[in-house]
Amino acid sequence: MAVFATNRKARFDYDIKDTLEAGVALLGPEVKSVREGKVRLTGSFAIIRGGEAYLVNTDISPYQPGNTAEDIDTARTRKLLLNRSEIAILAKAIEDKLTIVPISLYSKGRTVKLELGIGRPRKQFDKREAIKKRDIGKEVGKRLK
Repeated sequence: MAVFATNRKARFDYDIKDTLEAGVALLGPEVKSVREGKVRLTGSFAIIRGGEAYLVNTDISPYQPGNTAEDIDTARTRKLLLNRSEIAILAKAIEDKLTIVPISLYSKGRTVKLELGIGRPRKQFDKREAIKKRDIGKEVGKRLK
């Protein structure tokens, strides 16, 4: 299982309650770009529209920048491949005012999968608390060495 991209800020900015695995509908050159790691997940999120799930604002750079058409949108909306029960889970999360953010993009066999996190945005004081816990854990680890 090769990890192509991770959204490191997602676990810091959001209190992730649950995770879900989804496939992503990509074009041929996009798959090649993803395998090279030319993906940016920061600032992207998932939405439900018309009973289908979509990934919005994910930037996938062109595979061969000099050899691609100029009208290709790198941040286009991409369809997520989920079954009805998983889409129902995401729809319920949106009704409960939760956010759906991508956490990582990886391969599972020959397919490209996306790990989605369902969570609530953290407030500034929650972020400070997380930093404090992380620093205390590092210090304890150093002293135990």
